[in-house]
Amino acid sequence: MKSLAELQKIKANMKQRIVLREGSGDIRVVVGMATCGIAAGARPVLNELVKDVSEEGLSEKVTVSQTGCIGICQYEPVVEVFEAGKEKVTYVKMTAEKAKEIVEKHLKGGQVVEEYTIGAYQS
Repeated sequence: MKSLAELQKIKANMKQRIVLREGSGDIRVVVGMATCGIAAGARPVLNELVKDVSEEGLSEKVTVSQTGCIGICQYEPVVEVFEAGKEKVTYVKMTAEKAKEIVEKHLKGGQVVEEYTIGAYQS
């Protein structure tokens, strides 16, 4: 860190991330971050979701947060999407790349990415 301006930029960036995770948007995205999820790679998924939601300007509409064990450890990393008036969507075996696609197609475009859902893995 070389200047006060650089420190203020870091503070603003972190504040934006905290607000994003605690927001009150219409869509709630929850990432399973228990030890099973973290071991399977949930942290990069969470980071990608937070970054992409912010970059796409969706932070008023979408809240990204973390939770403990979701209970389907064999499918970790798990991401659940809750929208008012719609059935919950559970995405499984997530990666940062898949998270980027979820933001673009589902959160921004309104289309569930069926091939990443738990239903696609169970059939």
